[in-house]
Amino acid sequence: MSITSTRGQPGTSVQPSFADLGTPLQDVTFVVVDLETTGSRADDAGITEIGAVKVRGGEVLGEFQSLVNPGRPVPAFVARLTGITTTMVATAPDPDLVLPSFLEFAHDAVLVAHNAPFDIGFLRAACAELGYAWPGFAVVDTLPLARRVVTRDEARNHKLSTLAALFRAGTSPDHRALADARATVDVLHGLLERLAPLGVTHLEDLATASDPVPADVRRKATLADGLPSSPGVYLFRGPDDEVLYVGTSTNIRQRVRSYFTAAEKRRRMTEMVRIADAVTPVVCATPLEARVRELRLIAEHAPRYNRRSKHPERRSWVRLTDEAYPRLSVVSEVRGDAPHIGPFTSRRTASAAVEAVHDALSLRQCTQRLPLVARERRSPCALAGLDRCSAPCTAVETPDVGYAAVVAEATAALTGDPGVVVRALGERVARLAAQERFEEAGQVTARLRAFVGGAARAQRLDPLSRCAELVAGRPTPAGGWELVVVRHARLAATAVTGAGEDPWPVVHALRATAEVVDAPTPPAPACHPEEAALILDWLDQPDVRLVDVSDPWTCPVRSAVAHADLDDVAATVALAVGEAADTMAAC
Repeated sequence: MSITSTRGQPGTSVQPSFADLGTPLQDVTFVVVDLETTGSRADDAGITEIGAVKVRGGEVLGEFQSLVNPGRPVPAFVARLTGITTTMVATAPDPDLVLPSFLEFAHDAVLVAHNAPFDIGFLRAACAELGYAWPGFAVVDTLPLARRVVTRDEARNHKLSTLAALFRAGTSPDHRALADARATVDVLHGLLERLAPLGVTHLEDLATASDPVPADVRRKATLADGLPSSPGVYLFRGPDDEVLYVGTSTNIRQRVRSYFTAAEKRRRMTEMVRIADAVTPVVCATPLEARVRELRLIAEHAPRYNRRSKHPERRSWVRLTDEAYPRLSVVSEVRGDAPHIGPFTSRRTASAAVEAVHDALSLRQCTQRLPLVARERRSPCALAGLDRCSAPCTAVETPDVGYAAVVAEATAALTGDPGVVVRALGERVARLAAQERFEEAGQVTARLRAFVGGAARAQRLDPLSRCAELVAGRPTPAGGWELVVVRHARLAATAVTGAGEDPWPVVHALRATAEVVDAPTPPAPACHPEEAALILDWLDQPDVRLVDVSDPWTCPVRSAVAHADLDDVAATVALAVGEAADTMAAC
């Protein structure tokens, strides 16, 4: 079968030949080079030997080899490794004599080296030191090529000596430049033979041969064309305009382009890119606005390739029920004025927080509603016998007033100082640790962390969710102000002023045009819980200035936030373990 080119004939289609695809590898002149040096860094070491082999089409065209006087002693460990001593290079030609000869030998060729950044780095440094312009050689590195086509089943590593043995090189590398270059020639030919079935047949193919990015993914890079280099949100869209993934970046175009390179190693993202056919940018004035918009878009579209921040309605809370004898309950939303902590990312974590409180306080754990006074005496449950429940169900003639004290302690732990729970569980962790029951100690610590984390989140959210409006500003690096209006913990408006611009007219305009936000049931915010957390973190920055606050924005001094890192637990554990050790030593 023959293919006839009709190039240049009017009115006819053009069938390109294989030559149009680039330079065939058999026509490329390669100069395979290897260096020996006095060290590993080009800025404080010198070249002791250059070896090179010129090949084309599998045929050796010439060789180059010369010792080089590095102008410094050869370290003993290098001499042992290479066999090149200070005495050997003392009478060798200087770099200003050897380097021009090598550059002439390699003229118009493609340089090849194993771990090319090392050898090429020394050559470039030598050129710079001697005042020679670097010729701008095309460079092929056999190390990443080997990683692409030589599996761990075939070779334990990708060192030159290992690959030379695998490809049965005619010369064994021995840390002398010419021998290593000869071995690299055989390795290069072996790699090219394996790459040919993968479509690597031209010089231009080698540029991406070691790139693990599939060709169909790389072609999608055009989706980033025309995107702004501004902060904001980007939406990958698939067939039928489905939102596949939502992300945020300080530079939308640069971030989107990274999805089509080797920098993206997540398999799910590669799968997503294959489906995507468009990217929609949403430019934002500030990183805070971008992150908030990202959360809202994820919650709105629930993209299948986003793993976090979806379905805020599925968050769990722990509630102290409003009944005659309250108990703790895991609920999906905040209702009424009863104390709540949370939100928790899962019902399992919320249940762990409940168990932490039950470990410290004798709240009832049964789920039935109890009358204030029972008609007949009941037998207390097993938990009551273990002093883990104050058994209000046994109250017959008068209400159980003792249980009210337990509820008051629980309320204080949930809404204020959780010290009673922290101390009780901290002491228990210490006892378990002293008994070397570390797995149980870890379980108790996990429950305590769940409780303290949920209480801290609720105590931070509560005052902000009650605040009808909060206006704050932060100076920008450009000399202006980043202004925000927050209503019930939701970002209602934001803007940025220029350097020297009076911010007050912008503040007034923001307040007049900000989103109307209905009051939620505290401590739940009027937004995604993660959005409220972003707002709180932004407000906590030292350079943020409060402009106006409609309602008190306070947090208890002795609150769960103070225990969030569990320093008190660590101190209690250390003290208890120390006391246990002293007791055992005294015995």
